[in-house]
Amino acid sequence: MRSVSMIDLQGEFELFGAEVRRAVDEVLAGQQFIGGPQVAELEARIAARLGAEHAVAVSNGTDALLCALMALDIGAGDEVAVPSFTFFATAGSVARVGARPVFVDIDPRTFNLDADKLEAAISPRTRAVMPVHLFGQCADMDAINAVARRHGMAVIEDAAQAIGATYRGRAACTLGDVACLSFYPTKNLGGFGEGGMIVTNDAERAAVCRQLRNHGESQRYHHDRVGGNFRLDTLKAAILLVKLRYLDEFNRRRRAHAALYDALLTDLPVTVPHRASFGEPVYHHYSILSDRRDELMAHLRACGVGCGVYYPVPLHLQKCFSDLGYAPGSLPITEQVCGRILSLPVHPMLQEADLRHVAACIGEFHGAGARRAQPAAAQRGA
Repeated sequence: MRSVSMIDLQGEFELFGAEVRRAVDEVLAGQQFIGGPQVAELEARIAARLGAEHAVAVSNGTDALLCALMALDIGAGDEVAVPSFTFFATAGSVARVGARPVFVDIDPRTFNLDADKLEAAISPRTRAVMPVHLFGQCADMDAINAVARRHGMAVIEDAAQAIGATYRGRAACTLGDVACLSFYPTKNLGGFGEGGMIVTNDAERAAVCRQLRNHGESQRYHHDRVGGNFRLDTLKAAILLVKLRYLDEFNRRRRAHAALYDALLTDLPVTVPHRASFGEPVYHHYSILSDRRDELMAHLRACGVGCGVYYPVPLHLQKCFSDLGYAPGSLPITEQVCGRILSLPVHPMLQEADLRHVAACIGEFHGAGARRAQPAAAQRGA
């Protein structure tokens, strides 16, 4: 039986393993494991690639969000508007600074925060909105920024899944006041362990983030503010510099895989991802909607196909947020999507035959399209 994994980090490593080992050896030779030159180089290269003025390397994507909120002086008594359909860190970081996450429903096609529903979530206490570029597709930032400007709110992009994505020709991470990236191993630019980045065009805000990541130090043992240990290790930065050279090609492959899935699944009773006209996604996940999601997932796994549900429980219904007063039905689109979403393998190491096998299994489940989804050689009887 053919096996198709959700991720293939081993396959990726075979491409650049020798380069990684050389980069690690350079760090070992220099013995500068904290704040080494590779950290500054990574920051410069990420900023240049995105067209941003400043990039601040931090320990992980969650700490990037936390540090950004701290730099904006958001805390107790404040509110931050966030989508409920996202990874926990988006709302969790808001709660950790003492602010209240206010959940907003999503666009049913892009799964991103619905700008048309943002206004109703705003109160005099709302200090910021944190749109998420979910699954590698940018949120509708013009509409979100317009609402934010009317209400004097900051805009924090959660771009953890979206490095390389664009919105009207501009890079994700350059569309708000401050943006946050994650280099978790499974991300499009994934490191060997945890890692993250804060991106901004505001020099003062970048300087504050640099202080906050090192316990608020302005100089050695002089602390202007209370920060944390949000530093990125030199070894991780060195490895990310190697992988950064492969990012464009890996994103190109993800887009090609998505286009083939779109064609193979078009006549089946599933909803393929919507690509908004205003941007170019990078398909961190390729997520379909199915009315028989759990049955389909079980069938795919029986066929040797890895798949996953991102995310099964919306944040507004999580136990830890029960005191916020959200009840089932309060964000209907989010709740419907959580019950229907299913992510298929789309990683850059997949071959065309892998994608056709996935589509054939979906067609087999629905009793249609199996032959059409098979590899061309199989259709010819080869």
